[in-house]
Amino acid sequence: MAHRIQCEVKAEASVSVEGYDGIILVADSLDKLTGPLDVLRVPLQAQAAIDESVVKDGAVVKVALPASRLVLAPTGPLNRDYDDVRRLFDAASAGIKRALKIGMKKPLLVVANADSFPEAKLVTVLGALHALYVPIEIREDVPEKASKAALLGFLGDDKTVQLATALDAGRTVTRDIGGSDPERMAPPRVEEYVRDVFQGTNVSLDVVSDDEKLCKEYPLFSAVNRCAKGVSRHRGRVMFLTYKGSGPVEQTLLLVGKGVTYDTGGADIKAGGVMAGMHRDKCGAAAVAGFMQILAILQPKNLKVIGSMAMVRNSVGSECYVADEIITSRAGVRVRVGNTDAEGRMAMADVLCHMKEIAPKEVNPHLMTIATLTGHVCLAYGEQYSAIMDNGPARLAGVAQKLQAAGDLVADPFEISTIRREDFDFHSGKSEYEDVLQCNNAPSSRTPRGHQTPSAFLIMSSGLDKHGKDSSQPIKYSHLDIAGLPYYSRKQNSKNQLQDPLPPLVSLSLVLCEFLPS
Repeated sequence: MAHRIQCEVKAEASVSVEGYDGIILVADSLDKLTGPLDVLRVPLQAQAAIDESVVKDGAVVKVALPASRLVLAPTGPLNRDYDDVRRLFDAASAGIKRALKIGMKKPLLVVANADSFPEAKLVTVLGALHALYVPIEIREDVPEKASKAALLGFLGDDKTVQLATALDAGRTVTRDIGGSDPERMAPPRVEEYVRDVFQGTNVSLDVVSDDEKLCKEYPLFSAVNRCAKGVSRHRGRVMFLTYKGSGPVEQTLLLVGKGVTYDTGGADIKAGGVMAGMHRDKCGAAAVAGFMQILAILQPKNLKVIGSMAMVRNSVGSECYVADEIITSRAGVRVRVGNTDAEGRMAMADVLCHMKEIAPKEVNPHLMTIATLTGHVCLAYGEQYSAIMDNGPARLAGVAQKLQAAGDLVADPFEISTIRREDFDFHSGKSEYEDVLQCNNAPSSRTPRGHQTPSAFLIMSSGLDKHGKDSSQPIKYSHLDIAGLPYYSRKQNSKNQLQDPLPPLVSLSLVLCEFLPS
């Protein structure tokens, strides 16, 4: 596990501790640097007396401490209606980057006014670790650049550090899989990586890679895989990760992650330069693997989780599936293809059906699909927000509200969308040939309710519509469209460089508050 932790992280009790080559101070005001932090306030106020930009833009000053250098990473205001805990995350990340730029290798992280948000300390450490991430390709191919820092100290308690490093280990797995190029994390190599991650843990792995079995049990997934499977290194597979905590099971999560390792759009090919960045269309499955890593470390009791990863490449060629094909899903639903660029829902639907079949045998089951599914969600909510949609049973349980509240705590914001009757009407069969229409032939961003309708398709094509709140056997189901986060990070800046690989994706682990340390 050590190679998936950015560097050693230690809790410290004093800013006067030795062994560090600098201090990073995350603060919103110099006036709040009192008591033990007064030693940091004095040199910063002296600098601010000759440079009024210090409080807004930060500064580097000398301090009379063993660490000798101080980087101020200002958060800006924290008390306005629209300020949230992301200001601490962003400031810590920016502070680390500035510290690295001036040569720090062993920074001590300090956050002032940590009571402004309930998880302020945790989020600050996560922000620092975010900036210390090194992509797996660099760690493997350029060993001398495998780490950015040798040690990160944090002025705080061991409990915060332990939780932060557990969450960051899961986030690192997510970023390794989700951010890596389409060959390094082609489906067979994702399997190799996941086997390595969970070797020796209590998370088991089962993989379906036999093509005959895939075609029989996951026909919609196999339609997408049909073109890619002709290239051995691109052949798809469905992977199942299972965790069972100690004690009697009180809750079961059944997760389905979209793992499209590269999305050309298929026969409805992505044109006009929008194909670049599609190696991050596997971030749903990556988030599932990252979540399972967190479970393997935290070992929550009374919880069972089965996380599935639908790993497939949407290739284009003579064998690719095409619009107008009619394919019968695992649930026996006749699906007419409308657009081959709507491959994510195809990859997940049969796996979701499989999970639906398992659910009645489990204790208090809850199904979730997690996917970088639509550009519409970015259009609707912006490029740093995810959306969650509940079916009837999940809505009655208030699942979306719990996830949104958890995300607000840890700088991973969610917006709540609603699945409505128009979404089911949109996907109903338009002729006697088919039961369900997979998609229209317009981009989701040009389709009304473009991120809500796919949840209806997943419900209808998997047979979950037989398990709504009107059913004798209702099953909770939530769909998470997380396209905004990887989309934001794959955008290219003015220098034609990709942005940071991924913001945090950890709130899924925090929504079940009863199994996390209090």
